[in-house]
Amino acid sequence: MLYYLSIAAGGALGAVGRVWLMTLVDTVTQTRFPFGTLTVNILGSLAMGVCFVLIAERWVVAPEWRPMLVAGLLGAFTTFSTFSLDALLLMENGLLVQAMAYILGSVVLCLLAAWTGMTLTRMF
Repeated sequence: MLYYLSIAAGGALGAVGRVWLMTLVDTVTQTRFPFGTLTVNILGSLAMGVCFVLIAERWVVAPEWRPMLVAGLLGAFTTFSTFSLDALLLMENGLLVQAMAYILGSVVLCLLAAWTGMTLTRMF
């Protein structure tokens, strides 16, 4: 039960952090371009890289913190960070074709899925 509560706590912090940062950036930039989302995705990906090394490679952070930090905090802050880590791990393992397929597939298929969802929902 503590496992799930730690993820929930991290998720709450991540979600609030995302909205706060997106609002701040969008207020400063005052443009229609989604700079807030872009900023969150870039910072989330940076944080995912840091967390991965500290948890999986250097063992600076106890493994018990991983669910709260990765699934909770960063998962709620941005799922793009998880996508970035998955793609990088494929590349680091020499699976360049799979990495490119994952990157292109994720972007194209997710855009197509979002478009399909919007189109179908607008029909009803």
